[in-house]
Amino acid sequence: MLFDGVCHLCNGAVRFIMEQDPKGRIHFAPIQSDLGRRLYSQHGLNVDAPETLLLVTQERAFRESDAVIEIGRRIGGLWKLVVCGQFIPRAIRDAAYRFVARNRYRWFGKREACLMPPPELRCRMLS
Repeated sequence: MLFDGVCHLCNGAVRFIMEQDPKGRIHFAPIQSDLGRRLYSQHGLNVDAPETLLLVTQERAFRESDAVIEIGRRIGGLWKLVVCGQFIPRAIRDAAYRFVARNRYRWFGKREACLMPPPELRCRMLS
């Protein structure tokens, strides 16, 4: 999962997903890293103005609300219920996603540089 490494909301989401995914099925890279920049741009996204998380799997890449739904599916448990969101038309759920994404720095803040995860979670970070 590629995420905005300077965004407080995005970093919180990464920590939350790591806690909910103890089997370590999902790995992470900040968009600002070399790997993140390469993958994000390969999928036609602007690395200098990140506007969506990107979940890259062997099958395909997911963005916006599709990424959130796929993450819920992959971490399982009660979070699989997020899959019910696919019954909401994509235009509506992506508009809601973009609204939060546009306001995330104002509402949650941002850092000047990416945070380093604690040592016990560094193995989940891709480089």
